[in-house]
Amino acid sequence: MTIDKPRFYNDRTRRPDNFHKDSPKTPEPYVADKAGELIRAVNLAILLERPLLIEGEAGCGKTCLAKAVAYELGYPFYRWDVQSTAKVRDGLYTYDAVLRLHDVQLGELKMEKPRDPSKSKDYLDYGALGKAFISDRPAVVLIDEIDKADLDFPNDLLGVLDDWKFSIPETKTEIRAKHKPIVIVTSNKEKGNLPAPFLRRCLYFYLEFPKTSEALEKIVEDHYQVKQEIAAHRVETERSTAISPDPELVKEAVEGFLKIREDTSLYKKPGTSEFLDWLKVLQTYLPTPFDANQLKSQIQSSATAPYREVLFKHRSDWLKYRPAQ
Repeated sequence: MTIDKPRFYNDRTRRPDNFHKDSPKTPEPYVADKAGELIRAVNLAILLERPLLIEGEAGCGKTCLAKAVAYELGYPFYRWDVQSTAKVRDGLYTYDAVLRLHDVQLGELKMEKPRDPSKSKDYLDYGALGKAFISDRPAVVLIDEIDKADLDFPNDLLGVLDDWKFSIPETKTEIRAKHKPIVIVTSNKEKGNLPAPFLRRCLYFYLEFPKTSEALEKIVEDHYQVKQEIAAHRVETERSTAISPDPELVKEAVEGFLKIREDTSLYKKPGTSEFLDWLKVLQTYLPTPFDANQLKSQIQSSATAPYREVLFKHRSDWLKYRPAQ
């Protein structure tokens, strides 16, 4: 007997009407590769019920993928931003024993309190994975930048993802996943390779930055189309930011941006987020949009970039593209 699994098509118009209350409220303008390899990787992860590990340079769209999947499927979306001090328990639950003790003391003073110290569950909060486990339908969980934590973290996480359950000693309960979540993990390889046991458990995809002007222009088109859809339901003052940039300006901005990214001496290449911010500034910072021909001349001829503070995040890169004195 074949069990029907949901499929991701990278088509936000397929969103079901009965979407979950924790599903993203606004669409994610995500553009997958033309060959459909990323879409296939997501669907294989759903089919095999394994985490999908996404690697790639900062700003290439790793984080946005999980939100796009959750929006299209109408599933709840829970994000776990991993910190250097993170432990697996942080993503499962937190238990506030100090608050419980405080409430006990208030009870001795016969003061009103919003919680019942005799009920340990009143002091329990679920993390991203914990919420996914108790959800009434499958959830999408983003575990963002897993390599920020210590090397034991991924292997500790394996126990939870292998058994799809965890224990809460404070309440003497065991939580089993009602529905196995779709887990998307991102990594920038900040601390080298992840442990081999964890890698064996995951499906893997390396997300490359768009290399062609057509791909980047498609991202711009989709981005502003979504902004216009959202702005159509908002007040007039918010709609001006959704106006699509001048096509000629977009063309020259894309060409100039890709030329900047070809510079192998850059300490940190700007990503998609920086590009979209830069394009918005070119279009709206002055009363009239930045002149497309002037933009082309600056980048192609004089190797300078207007509004470089938007593009570059390192001193050497910022200094290199400063205007001629």
